[in-house]
Amino acid sequence: MTATTDAQRSVLIVGAGLSGAVVGRALADAGWAVQIIDSRAHIAGNCYTARDADTGVLVHVYGPHIFHTDDADVWAYVNRHTTFRAFKNRVKTTSQGAVYALPINLHTINQFYGKTFGPADAQAFLEAQGDASITDPQTFEEQALRFVGPDLYEAFFKGYTEKQWGCAPSELPASILKRLPVRFNYEDDYFAHRFQGMPEDGYTPMVASILDHQGITVTLSTTFTPDMARGHTHVFWSGALDGYFDFRLGRLGYRTLDFEAFSGVGDYQGCAVMNYGDRDVPYTRITEHKHFSPWESHDSTVCCREFSRAAGPEDVPYYPIRLVEERALLGDYVALAQACEGATFLGRLGTYRYLDMDVTIREAMDAAEAFLARGGHLPAFCVDPLTGAKVI
Repeated sequence: MTATTDAQRSVLIVGAGLSGAVVGRALADAGWAVQIIDSRAHIAGNCYTARDADTGVLVHVYGPHIFHTDDADVWAYVNRHTTFRAFKNRVKTTSQGAVYALPINLHTINQFYGKTFGPADAQAFLEAQGDASITDPQTFEEQALRFVGPDLYEAFFKGYTEKQWGCAPSELPASILKRLPVRFNYEDDYFAHRFQGMPEDGYTPMVASILDHQGITVTLSTTFTPDMARGHTHVFWSGALDGYFDFRLGRLGYRTLDFEAFSGVGDYQGCAVMNYGDRDVPYTRITEHKHFSPWESHDSTVCCREFSRAAGPEDVPYYPIRLVEERALLGDYVALAQACEGATFLGRLGTYRYLDMDVTIREAMDAAEAFLARGGHLPAFCVDPLTGAKVI
């Protein structure tokens, strides 16, 4: 393999979110000229944060982002670019006229059933509620009925899931629910990772720090066109996979979110995130943004009701649907991408996978390391979008 000359050491990165920023910084540190473009008017992608002009509350503009990881290297990386403050995500849910803690834990079980179980008795009780005839759950609904039974499924999962995904839980894979634990103790921290926190001043300054390098040029409000790749050794694409190919095979399915913001005086709900499990409540949750920064003090508050629906061509894509039809189309787009030379697809949109922030950063770090080790060459994917397995 021929090494890349100094004259060729230039890359174009499409997307100024976490994937693009992390790759760009690593390559700039190694002496590459990095040009980053983004179609939005701001950096940081969907983890963009900004101060509300009227209240001063730090708002997660595209919905809540809580940083959590077990990856010590990723934790060290983000802490080099901002100050993180301790934060535990303690989610509540309103269901059937009462408020409960999520994930389901010993308090949730005792409160819901009016019991005073200890851990062993609660576990035995919940096992008895489950449908033992379901030996190999394949769908979200089967997974719920097998492990928590019909009562908790109806109260906490069925209505919320129908609103979030726009389809019956019987149409969704069991893997979605497997990510949510059931705890037989009183631990109500939503995440179990050892490193958790919030950037003190929000995610936007963190991403700005990552991008702060003389070898990086960032151009916003700019849509990619193929001629932009000329003069660059490689293109890193963190936009929608199907968008790179101008949707020529059709559009991959996403759910998008609409936010209905409202403000007031004082404390609206007493927590950062309140889910709404009842199907007849049209929104999935309300976020109260000042609770994401408990070290700050604000007399006023900013909240957002969150509504989920199918994404249209002009919408911000949030959650890849990845059901049978989408996976078949994904396979076709993966084949197209693999036939390309000089382009690598990264991140949540580029690989059509639901990724937490820490995984996004890890995969970007690994991609940059592999690119440098290979003398400026990289395949279309470092992680297989269909299986999630590492390619390099």
